Amino acid sequence: MFTQSRIAALALSTWCLAYPMASRSQPAQAGTHVAATGIAPAAAPTPSSQGGEIDSQPQPQARAYLFRGALGPIFSRGMDKLTDRLEQAGVKASVWEFTICRFVADQAIQDYRAEPAPIILIGHSMGGLCALTFAEILQEQNIPVSLVVTVDPAHASPKVPLNVERFINIFLSTSVLGGGDIVAEPGYHGHYASFDMKDHDEVTHINIDKLDYVHAQLVGMITEIAKVPATSGASPVPLRYVVPPDATVELWDSGTAQAARRGETLQKLAADNHVPMWSLMQANQLAQNAQLAAGQRIVVPRHLQPPAAAPTAAPAAASQQASAVKR
Repeated sequence: MFTQSRIAALALSTWCLAYPMASRSQPAQAGTHVAATGIAPAAAPTPSSQGGEIDSQPQPQARAYLFRGALGPIFSRGMDKLTDRLEQAGVKASVWEFTICRFVADQAIQDYRAEPAPIILIGHSMGGLCALTFAEILQEQNIPVSLVVTVDPAHASPKVPLNVERFINIFLSTSVLGGGDIVAEPGYHGHYASFDMKDHDEVTHINIDKLDYVHAQLVGMITEIAKVPATSGASPVPLRYVVPPDATVELWDSGTAQAARRGETLQKLAADNHVPMWSLMQANQLAQNAQLAAGQRIVVPRHLQPPAAAPTAAPAAASQQASAVKR
């Protein structure tokens, strides 16, 4: 049976299939910097002061493939903006229509075979469906995907395949045109975080792809992704949040489990881990003043970081307001 949301999505995708668009963007030239975010690409290794030897091997540059939704050239321009910011940060990024998903995936397979590098897939609406389908195609070729980000994807989107190392879904569960609450395939052990923005009246299916504070976090995450092994640290715990109306999205990779110490409180855990109280309350289904038993398992959201970084350092994304949405 077709739901109202699937009928709307199919109608839009049919129009877009009749008028397919090519990619607007070519991969960025290496060494380009971004002024808008203040994030620079990873510096090239420099000779050691001891003997002129190289301190570390250069990291492979990530390749990002972004996909617009149906009527993308009109309603999905946030993908173009994010592509520009990634290019300016030195990431090889390109933006496409979802209608040519398999064509782009075939090219990505050839590029990966010639020169392996982290693969990033980002899509809005039907583009989110494409990003997951793209990951499935790569799984058939035993190619890993470093990060998949879906932005209010279509309800008909597939599950997260097992070759995806990190998955993030930012969506509106009440959306008619999107609203895809994506789950992972059984046996998935990667990092998973889902953020439902349904309580944010200022966010719609048409502007959710244009959130500046989300773009800034994604640029920072993607420029660092080659340095951060997805397998580092403790086993990831999936996160599923409904973002409160007075909070912005902080894109944690997943959760990690901690054992509460005697006398410890959620307030202390929130302060020690630099996370908002609501994130601990939702992740653990506890009240703010809940009494914690010694050894009680508590899930804390986390960001994956380069090995040399401090484990509790986290960007303060919540300091930016949802009023920064560009419609």
